[in-house]
Amino acid sequence: MTEAPQTPEPNGTVADAVKGNWVDTLAPEVTRPYLRLSRADRPIGTWLLLLPCWWGLALACLTTQSVSWYDGWIAVACAIGAWLMRGAGCTWNDISDRDIDAAVARTKSRPIPSGQVSVRGAVIWMVAQALIAFCILLTFNWAAIGLGILALLPVAIYPFAKRFTWWPQAFLGLAFNWGALLAWTAHTGALQLPAVALYLAGIAWTLFYDTIYAHQDAEDDALIGVKSTARLFGDKTPFWLRNFMMITVVMMAVSIIMALMTHNNVLALVIALGGPWAMGWHMTWQLRKLDVEDPDALLRLFRSNRTTGLIPALFFALALLV
Repeated sequence: MTEAPQTPEPNGTVADAVKGNWVDTLAPEVTRPYLRLSRADRPIGTWLLLLPCWWGLALACLTTQSVSWYDGWIAVACAIGAWLMRGAGCTWNDISDRDIDAAVARTKSRPIPSGQVSVRGAVIWMVAQALIAFCILLTFNWAAIGLGILALLPVAIYPFAKRFTWWPQAFLGLAFNWGALLAWTAHTGALQLPAVALYLAGIAWTLFYDTIYAHQDAEDDALIGVKSTARLFGDKTPFWLRNFMMITVVMMAVSIIMALMTHNNVLALVIALGGPWAMGWHMTWQLRKLDVEDPDALLRLFRSNRTTGLIPALFFALALLV
């Protein structure tokens, strides 16, 4: 694809960003193209990357029955790191997909295809974000540092997945839920099976919400030959989403039971299990509202997954109090 760069939206805004967001209204003008490149004008992605970190940390604290000031730092570091690495990952994605983005109505206004940021400038910005995130990672134990470095592999592969598989959303799940493994290990010092089960729950959740998201571009993707689960599932999307929902709930419940089964605190176990139960109900609500022909409704449902992911985090936090 060699399509020429598109004319930017008015004031350089991105088509699918929330209108009146802080980047477009408050950030210094010179920083706006780079913040847009990092999707700072669309914070939902940072939440979706951060929440599995908080799941992993909270469940690890429940497992060891201990919470320290250092765990507070892990939670804050995960938040900062999620913002930075989501930004670096999105920058890498836009560098890799710049020709595809120029051919898709929803993405042609992004900074690189619209000409707001050069590829060289984007590479420098990506490296800067990743280096700051690496400095934060160095405050964790060695096992967590190793996992953090290993996380770069699925991040690097993801932008190319849509070119060779119908399941790029699975690769996104591998990358976006890595924090469940990392935060667990940052607290406990070792990776254990409950964290792996929680990671699998997160991957199923990502398949759920990112299939909804991908339906916005299904027609454009078909024209340019880009693969996605939205195109693969087509009219059977509700059936597949229901399965992903059930896997999410079951695997999260399994991780909780494995983490707490040797403890005598039955009340904490019951409260923690309320997390996947309530999360499943929120995902059921999304299924009832699903209309794959309505892009605006699809985007609203996708963004509602911040609430979906916060639900188990809140239940885990409550369980820590008993």
